[in-house]
Amino acid sequence: MVAVDLGGTRMKCGLVAADGAVLHRETRPTPRTVPPRRGGGRAVLDALLETVVELEQKAAADGHRVRAVGVVVPGIIDAENGTVGAENLAWAGTPVRAELQAAVGPDQKVVLAHDVRAGGYAELRQGALTGTTNSLFLPLGTGIAAAMVVDGSLVSGDGYAGELGHTRFVHGDAAELCACGQWGCLETVASAAALARRYGVRTGKAVDGAREVLELLAQGDPDAAAVWSEALEALIDALVLYTTLVAPTRIAIGGGLVGAGETLLAPLREGVHARLTFQREPEIVAAVLGEEAGCLGAALMAWDRVTADETGEQQV
Repeated sequence: MVAVDLGGTRMKCGLVAADGAVLHRETRPTPRTVPPRRGGGRAVLDALLETVVELEQKAAADGHRVRAVGVVVPGIIDAENGTVGAENLAWAGTPVRAELQAAVGPDQKVVLAHDVRAGGYAELRQGALTGTTNSLFLPLGTGIAAAMVVDGSLVSGDGYAGELGHTRFVHGDAAELCACGQWGCLETVASAAALARRYGVRTGKAVDGAREVLELLAQGDPDAAAVWSEALEALIDALVLYTTLVAPTRIAIGGGLVGAGETLLAPLREGVHARLTFQREPEIVAAVLGEEAGCLGAALMAWDRVTADETGEQQV
């Protein structure tokens, strides 16, 4: 199985066997599309197609037979037509599945899915959500989206489900304009990108991402403490709302911010516990698959669409 995850700033790629074993992994740069560049969306698509073809060639050189290609991307996916709208990739109704199919030929199965839902699927099958039937995977990275497991099924909502990051949790003068066009989205205050940006606005000092904000927090910096407190407050609001509506038994937090460990998880647990009354209280844990979740999920989703031939050869 060829698997590619286009979420984040670099493509995560791999060859994955039917049992989930990763036989080869690598990362490749994703062509920059922000700020917008003429032809940027086409450049991203060409890089994806080149990556898939080269991974198929590597599999063949290593003596494997590729059964399918799984690709996961951010944005809104039209599952029926195989098109993708993703602002950060400069894609608008881009026929990704058709282009992939043309690149690999008619005999290959091509599976196209959302990167966060694929990560959630991997956590459900092999990670922190194993054994649950109602749960949530919430990666906190450059943006915020969620993979929702409800009554044992991953919810797609025709490609629109799980956009918790674009729910309004900040009001009044504190609300900022989100890239989606709405004011006060969770993503504007509680994503890793938001932490760094808000600290810079507050202090006039540029920082090297959320990690530096967390280092300053550990050193007792009051401005880092302020932006961190605002992020936690919005996240607790979001988790309480989700818990009240969908009643997950476990919530797995992933993405770059989960590197904060108990500095993040402990106040989330405490805040959610304090706010709940009659609701079923979920476990709040760290996701375990890290940056490989999306790529592994792409492979698992693709394998679910393929019945392997009993030929005795190792298939990927």
